[in-house]
Amino acid sequence: MNKQFSDTILKSTGANSFRKIEEIQNLWSEYGSIVRYGLNGGLAQTIIVKHVKLPNAGTHPRGWNTSFSHQRKVKSYRVETEWYRTWSNQCDNYCRIPKCYATDIYDNEVLIILEDLDCAGYPVRLNTANWNEIELCLSWLAAFHAKFIYKQPVNLWSVGTYWHLETRPEELEELSDKNLKQAASKIDNILNETPYKTIVHGDAKLANFCFSADKNNVAAVDFQYVGGGCGMKDVAYFIGSCLNESDCEKYESSVLDFYFAELNRSFKQNNICINGNELENNWRALYHVAWTDFHRFLKGWSPGHWKINTYSEKVTRQVLANII
Repeated sequence: MNKQFSDTILKSTGANSFRKIEEIQNLWSEYGSIVRYGLNGGLAQTIIVKHVKLPNAGTHPRGWNTSFSHQRKVKSYRVETEWYRTWSNQCDNYCRIPKCYATDIYDNEVLIILEDLDCAGYPVRLNTANWNEIELCLSWLAAFHAKFIYKQPVNLWSVGTYWHLETRPEELEELSDKNLKQAASKIDNILNETPYKTIVHGDAKLANFCFSADKNNVAAVDFQYVGGGCGMKDVAYFIGSCLNESDCEKYESSVLDFYFAELNRSFKQNNICINGNELENNWRALYHVAWTDFHRFLKGWSPGHWKINTYSEKVTRQVLANII
């Protein structure tokens, strides 16, 4: 770590020194790492440091090693830095995220210094979730979407989510489903034309939620693809990350009923004047469209992916029948 970054860690945390405890994970395509550091003195015992080292070209595990994909990832880290620098303090305990101590940039490196959610009471990560845990995450998403309703995504992605069509031309080119390929732009336009835009997390999978030990509270991480859009993108993607295909269909109504009840509760809690019924009618109609939008990306990016299932295909056929 260069001296500028070391000084930033010490200054922002008030520590006398720091030491590496463990490397939590490498970033996608070897663009850096996420590391836990111990502090001597200062504001906390430990911190999480996301240290991005941008190469000239990426090494993508699925072969998408192009200048275009590299630039997308570069922008994603700039967006995440901006999110933590200027947006993150608007989140509250209902949409809990790690506190940001500081961000820094040096040449082609980025540093984001974050609160350690393990030490803050969110040490649990889940590979599967029961209904109560799913509700917790849906409540988080509802609170997040309510908090940022109508906010313009200044210096974030103009359209959030990592699979947004404009950022994925290579995957679209590889898509063999001709009807879905033909309708891709129309699907994207339908989602973007909602009059009820908010800020979406953009990668709201189960793995990006951190739970308390009793699993009664939850926080979220990873804001590389945060930006404007319809909240249904986050909800559809989240549900696809934690339910199998039969449960996606079986619990679809329950998922949406709970989410919209929480969304309207969050509007009232934040004294946001909005016609919740009209928003709900608009967004409910976009749930399957959002699901189809992600399905379009997935079929072009990784045709053999486990998330390409009978439910996703059924939803896509229904959407295409209505718009083609």
